[in-house]
Amino acid sequence: QQPTSPPEWSIAEEVARQTVRSGQNDIGGVRITLPQYAKGMSWLRTTLPQYATTTWLKILHESERPLKFDTVVGRGIELSCGKRTLISDEGDITGTAIASNYVMESGIHFAEFSIVGGRPYLGIVRPIPNLDTDGFADDDGHFHFMSGYNDDYFMAAKTDEWGTSNVHACEYNSFDGSMNRDDWEGDIEHDERVTWEGMESCEGGDTIGMLLNLDSGTLSVYKNDWRLGVMKDGLSGSYCWYVTAFESSAVSIRSGSARKIG
Repeated sequence: QQPTSPPEWSIAEEVARQTVRSGQNDIGGVRITLPQYAKGMSWLRTTLPQYATTTWLKILHESERPLKFDTVVGRGIELSCGKRTLISDEGDITGTAIASNYVMESGIHFAEFSIVGGRPYLGIVRPIPNLDTDGFADDDGHFHFMSGYNDDYFMAAKTDEWGTSNVHACEYNSFDGSMNRDDWEGDIEHDERVTWEGMESCEGGDTIGMLLNLDSGTLSVYKNDWRLGVMKDGLSGSYCWYVTAFESSAVSIRSGSARKIG
């Protein structure tokens, strides 16, 4: 929360503050949660010093590259490279990283997933609050949106922002290129390995692009800059990007180029 009276900050801090508040780094159709300003609040530095280091310069830096993983559920998942790379080294443990502070609500959005190793699942999911490993992973540390274990909680979090589509999680299976989808109600029975025209598998060294077009309600897939096709249609409402790692995996996420659209 911004202090009511200006603290003593540098010219650089003031320029950063004005830039952030101007919204010039906003992304159309995306609701982004940035760190809250904390530096300069003396009571916070005294009572909660771990939260008193968020400067306007840091917030500006985050606003320039806001797409990153900020929620991890499952054992053995680590984030590196500014939380833009997921690393899993827990063998057959399935864990998930979600870009939950980057909620796509309308328009067209493109993300690229660079696969260093492993056979991950890459996809979109509804924004779900308060996810954590202790509350949602199973006894062995596994977590996957398609598992069915937490469907009641997920559906309890449903809001009007989800739109009319019953596809609440949809992912690309890098092992064979197929699609998994779930409505968290059993109507489509956790459909797995659904084939679609143009599907291809991928492996370490490949880059998978995903284009979510909320104007047309479609999710398209690209492999190494080559458009494979539309993996799913009939989508609406808000979604976040996520990666589920199976076996030892390393995957990086970044915003893709608008030239892919079309």
